[in-house]
Amino acid sequence: MQDPIRDDNCTATCSQTDAISQVLAQRIGPQKFNIWFRQSTRLTLDQQNLKLAVANTFAANWIQSHFMDDLRAASLDVLGTQTQIDMAIDQSLVNHRHDKSSTGTAATSLTPPSPASAPVVPLRPAQPKTQPNLRLSLDSFIVGPSNELAYNAARAVVREGQSPFNPLFIHGGYGVGKTHLLQGICGEIIKNRPQTQWLYLSAEEFANQFVMALKNKKLEAFRRRLRQTDLLAIDDIHFLSNKPSTQEEFLHTFNTISLAGKQVVLVSDAAPKMIDQLSDKLTNRFVSGMVVKIDPPDFATRCEICRRTGARMIRTAYTDLSDNQSNPSVPDDVIRFVAESVFSNVRELEGALLKVVASCALQNEPITLERAQIILADHIERCDPRLHVSDIETVVAQHFSTTPGAIHSTKKDKTVAMARHFCMYLARKHTNLSSTEIGRCLGNKNHATVLTACKKIEDMLQRDAEVHWRNANGNRVARTRSTLEQLENSLTD
Repeated sequence: MQDPIRDDNCTATCSQTDAISQVLAQRIGPQKFNIWFRQSTRLTLDQQNLKLAVANTFAANWIQSHFMDDLRAASLDVLGTQTQIDMAIDQSLVNHRHDKSSTGTAATSLTPPSPASAPVVPLRPAQPKTQPNLRLSLDSFIVGPSNELAYNAARAVVREGQSPFNPLFIHGGYGVGKTHLLQGICGEIIKNRPQTQWLYLSAEEFANQFVMALKNKKLEAFRRRLRQTDLLAIDDIHFLSNKPSTQEEFLHTFNTISLAGKQVVLVSDAAPKMIDQLSDKLTNRFVSGMVVKIDPPDFATRCEICRRTGARMIRTAYTDLSDNQSNPSVPDDVIRFVAESVFSNVRELEGALLKVVASCALQNEPITLERAQIILADHIERCDPRLHVSDIETVVAQHFSTTPGAIHSTKKDKTVAMARHFCMYLARKHTNLSSTEIGRCLGNKNHATVLTACKKIEDMLQRDAEVHWRNANGNRVARTRSTLEQLENSLTD
């Protein structure tokens, strides 16, 4: 986002847009700000209404989807009031950027458009989301060995008038396609059986609506709206952890829908028995249906994701920027490079590919392997290694004769606590995850708990203290250093 050229009549508004730009850069980070705002947008203020001019529809759609909340917050912070944000496409920004680039001068400001500038195409003002946007479909879901069972289960729910399993419980790590399947199920049922009464919401929305219904004494209306549905789709059901009242309400809702022969589909980051502080009644209901896990995609699936996603991105990205490229595409060597470099989840894979496409498109450059390697150099360094928290907890649980579910729980007996401490220490040592992310992966633990566990293991290593735990054969004792060595050897096998 650029600083407008100053004159005697716009000093006040220019200073305000400067301040908004600074706050926005702080919120989203300098790297994202430089890519999406600094060299290809213009911000102006007209009677407390913000006008954001962008270079092309690709940038407009991405900013509207990913940065509009940050832009609203930045304007509220500076102006002290909520403002309407109008977006428009101004192709003169592309020319201005290229003029700056050709002279080797950093594009730190953009001049306001003159009467001879390219026409500005207005877009609809950005509006806050009030309903879920089912933009993901089963047809666009890319099937591979890691998600084939989950996909077939989703198709069965759509195909059968009465599902062969209820509930369908899909779980897996971040960004592996759980929400994609959930939205795809809803979309297909709406298309094939439009008379179906359906409801799609997150567990957080369920909890918030339940609390508001209690507060406003509209509990019966809340229950009637949820329990009369033919399809109830809940995302992030693990959010109900440690919320006993909300869990009890959801249990009754689930029972009502299930007994009526209607469908419930649930999505979670963890398997039912590994969700900390989830009631036994809910756990038993969840495991009574079809519980299926989605693993991170394999190399072939990642390549296919890159091909389809890249084709979609590039059609939009280069539409306004280049007239001399008839059919741009992402080269196969770039697809293989991205797929080999990013392997943890689909979301990160698409983000890396988007960074390559957007950077090349905004500079009106062709996509090449050399450019992709330069653009993703720092991104690849920050990617998680092939060793993940799930691998660590499996090895540690086996060594200490416990289970990953116990490690995720709040149990504090000596064996489980020691296993949990070693899990946290190894995750901090062998992954790039923050203490907050590690805590979340291990049963939504607080980041302070992770830091305390790491300090405890470090202290034990320094003294080479004895490690005590209990298994089926009785009490066991070993030194900390030898225990850590055994665990790390098991992880590398």
